[in-house]
Amino acid sequence: MSDTTASLSRKLGTAGELQSVVRTMKAVAASSIGQYEAAVRALGDYDRTVQLGLAVCLRQIELPPAAGPARHDDGTGVIAAVVFGSDQGLVGQFNDVMAQFVVKTLGAWPGKKTLWAIGERISSRLGETDLALGKSFTLPGSIGAITPLLGQILVEIESLQESGDIAQVVVFHNSPQAGAVYSPTYQRLLPLDHVWQRDLTAMAWPTNILPEVMNGGAATLRAFVREYLFVSLFKACAESLASENASRLAAMQRAEKNIDELLEDLNRSFHRLRQSGIDEELFDVISGFEALKGSH
Repeated sequence: MSDTTASLSRKLGTAGELQSVVRTMKAVAASSIGQYEAAVRALGDYDRTVQLGLAVCLRQIELPPAAGPARHDDGTGVIAAVVFGSDQGLVGQFNDVMAQFVVKTLGAWPGKKTLWAIGERISSRLGETDLALGKSFTLPGSIGAITPLLGQILVEIESLQESGDIAQVVVFHNSPQAGAVYSPTYQRLLPLDHVWQRDLTAMAWPTNILPEVMNGGAATLRAFVREYLFVSLFKACAESLASENASRLAAMQRAEKNIDELLEDLNRSFHRLRQSGIDEELFDVISGFEALKGSH
């Protein structure tokens, strides 16, 4: 069915409204990227402070059993994988890339695995795999909502640690790269092995006045370990949200380009059809004039 000027005009109006929505989403995504990246940078100093505190504690006291789960060198322990994804769509292959990376990475590790999905979209993707999907959490929509989420995750980790139900805790997330590019990565949070302790104890104190842990060294160490877990999870969540918005920004840029091309085609068709209608009206006027002239 051929288009009319009225139908083309409606299509142009719809495309223009969609273009306005896409531009708004681009602006929101670009603004969000800056906020999450700034949060990660601001966390750097606190992360450094926590590491220095851990280094001091590890130099003076031995790591207590409560600071980390039991080691399972035989590969029979359960691996709890915290996977950050997205709750919303329009993010391209963001969740698909992460799900494939999780399956490929965990598939090479021995032992049982359970997944903790952060985000509805990644939860549905992981549910289609052969890996066991455990707990699901709602992805925070702002920087201020990250801390309550991490509080829930840390409570779950500590509960499973005390019962001895997990051997390792690993966090998977997308990390932003240059431009609108991101790449999947992971970090093992627990157990706190000897390599981790050795690297921390090798850190140099920034001043000549060396600190000393007073009473309650074990309690101080556990507090620092909790802060270490918090910082690591916060950074993973913020980087994942920055990557999500970078992916959404790229998707909106592609959508804007397609809408611009569509608007160009619709405008060309509209003007061609309008010109054709004008030509037909002119031909009718000329034909009528010639008919009247011939009759006289």
